Amino acid sequence: MAKSLAYSLKQALMQIARNKSMTISSLFSITAMLLILGMFFVLAVNVNLMTESAKNQFDTVEIFITDSASDEDVAKLRDKLETSSYAGEVIYLDKDDAMEIMKNRWGEHAYMLDGIPENPLPRSLQVRLEKVEESDEFVEYVNGFENPIIEDIEYGESAIKKMIKITDGIQIGALVVIAFLIIVSVVVVSNTIKLTVLARGREISIMKYVGATNWFIRGPFLAEGIIIGIVAAIISAIIMSVLYSMLRINFSDQMLLMFSTGLVPVSFLAGNLIVIFLSLGVSIGAIGSLISMRRFLDA
Repeated sequence: MAKSLAYSLKQALMQIARNKSMTISSLFSITAMLLILGMFFVLAVNVNLMTESAKNQFDTVEIFITDSASDEDVAKLRDKLETSSYAGEVIYLDKDDAMEIMKNRWGEHAYMLDGIPENPLPRSLQVRLEKVEESDEFVEYVNGFENPIIEDIEYGESAIKKMIKITDGIQIGALVVIAFLIIVSVVVVSNTIKLTVLARGREISIMKYVGATNWFIRGPFLAEGIIIGIVAAIISAIIMSVLYSMLRINFSDQMLLMFSTGLVPVSFLAGNLIVIFLSLGVSIGAIGSLISMRRFLDA
């Protein structure tokens, strides 16, 4: 087994040295594919982070209470909400709390509220949901109470739906592009190794004639594809990490101001990229090699 692996590795390195131009072509092709894939990965990860951060700003449903409701009625409604499977936390805000929040929102213009003779703001129950995606279901659940003390319900329905739709669209688009790039890279690697196979066609025939197994013959070509894939993955991971590090240095603060969250840390991204790139690089190289040998070996 060890001798067979050593033979395959040695032959693979010799084949790579003989076909420098085609090897470089395959290397550039896989590297380019992985870099584009990395860009989509960076985009998807950061969009998900921003979406989750934005969701936290819309994960609260505010239920306004009528002025005629008694404290006992409000307490019963609160208990019912707290026992539901949707609610993570229920906070009661009286009229003074509501006015204080309003003044904070108005900032320097809050003095205009001091002249109001009577606080017109309603009491409310703020329900923080376990899952923001369930906001529609929760509101429908509350509307089914037929409770006369509920005056109105407010939540960021449109904002939530838009964020989820954008995130899903980016993820689907990234998967389509990635699938296309993987197919292209497999074809390029397959054609590159096929040239080597054609050049050694007579040698392969002799090896089969003397009893060499298909996997013994396939070994060097498989190793060649895997080596190309590994080298491309390492190059891509280094380039992508450097570019992302520069991006984060220059734009992280702006993203924090705009979306209340910075970019994903370089260490997290680099660690995941090297795993993803190595997995894809090895897979593309191996599959391309196996495809290139189908004409010469039995399935």
